[in-house]
Amino acid sequence: MKRIWMVLGVLLGSALLCSAQTTSRAYKTMLEAMYKKTVPLVSVEELKKMNNVILLDTRARAEYDVSHLPHARWVGYDDFELKRVQGIPKNANVVLYCSVGYRSERVGEKLLAAGYQHVHNLYGSLFEWVNQGNPVVDNQGKPTRRVHAYSRPWGIWLTTGEKVYD
Repeated sequence: MKRIWMVLGVLLGSALLCSAQTTSRAYKTMLEAMYKKTVPLVSVEELKKMNNVILLDTRARAEYDVSHLPHARWVGYDDFELKRVQGIPKNANVVLYCSVGYRSERVGEKLLAAGYQHVHNLYGSLFEWVNQGNPVVDNQGKPTRRVHAYSRPWGIWLTTGEKVYD
């Protein structure tokens, strides 16, 4: 965890001094340093082409309630339990996401260990989805521009939408 914060600090400083294009490269560099690659990654473009996919949101419930991917199901992270995915067939196409992909990778490891066969982590997660101009919905299922940015240090990676921190 210290490694993640150190990398984040270096990249935050770099991102603030550089253009938007460099920030995108900095985001990719941060993601590459953070991911263990224990769960196969799927890009936003690949996800949009997938059929019969089950989307699982691994953020805190308050984050999910602000906005989430359309048709996503909340499963949590800190309090994640396998019983929340009990009705999902083990051979289903499952794509997990959080804010940037760290928490979803950890939950993905648990699903793989439990025998789920087609589990993927969304590369760049919700932030990448929104940054590419894709829609999110609120807890009423209505389109929104509000996105929970987790915290101000992590929120720098969200470049589109209305950032929410509470």
